[in-house]
Amino acid sequence: MENGKGKDKEITLSDEGNITMDWIYGVKPGTLLLGKKGLILGIANERSIAYGCAKVFHLIGAELAVTYRNEKAEGHVRPLAEELNCPIIMPCDVAVPGSLEAVFDKISEVWGGIDFILHSIASAPKEDLHGRVTDCSKEGFLTAMGDSCYSLIRTAHLAEPLMKNGGSILTVTYYGSQKVVTNYNVMGPVKAALESTVRYLAAELGIKKIRVNSISPGPILTRAASGIEHFDELMERVVTVAPEHKLVTIEDVGAFAAFLASDASRGITGGLHYIDGGYHIVG
Repeated sequence: MENGKGKDKEITLSDEGNITMDWIYGVKPGTLLLGKKGLILGIANERSIAYGCAKVFHLIGAELAVTYRNEKAEGHVRPLAEELNCPIIMPCDVAVPGSLEAVFDKISEVWGGIDFILHSIASAPKEDLHGRVTDCSKEGFLTAMGDSCYSLIRTAHLAEPLMKNGGSILTVTYYGSQKVVTNYNVMGPVKAALESTVRYLAAELGIKKIRVNSISPGPILTRAASGIEHFDELMERVVTVAPEHKLVTIEDVGAFAAFLASDASRGITGGLHYIDGGYHIVG
């Protein structure tokens, strides 16, 4: 590429987070995921990482199924999904038996198969999230592991027969799995388990040409992040010490997730991929 001109121009993100594309890995605008069908688990509102990814997936050609956790969340999620022209919009609470299975039954009925999945689900009881790992209750730990980690295993199990020609499964993690991050508490061990699960799923499903990867965004003020104490101080630290001296956006995450969801990343599986302005190398 010379002076940002020519057919090799990459994704560009404006200050407002709007995305324009000329060519990505030799693929024309709007075609990187053209004809692909994907499931988005974990949108809570317009600030969600999952929504940033969904916007990019839609922009470059994907057809999406979107879920919301409960009736309260539906009012925030359904309008966003309708803007993305999603043919499947359903409730899904992974803690409720049969809820995830119903989503995959609907996908099988409507599409007959699926190409990629974004799993962006994590939760823990407030009292355990705000307390020391040393003091975490058994029930709180099991809830966090079940909602945040086992749900990926179940998702992969249900997706396997529908990914007849291979596919891509992505999940969202965080740097607190690798290093102790103040106030991240029980979610640190839980995310470490999630990342290990990704490696085992990738090893087992690779024979089916199903790739499994985790993406690790830098701190973004999402609904989930707002539950972490002193999160604003963490964001300030990232801006101060990260090589790029800025926070990433949900669209930044979506741009990289789109690459991993596409055939352009067909040689990549089992990995932990940071989208954090380089914070993980200095933090």
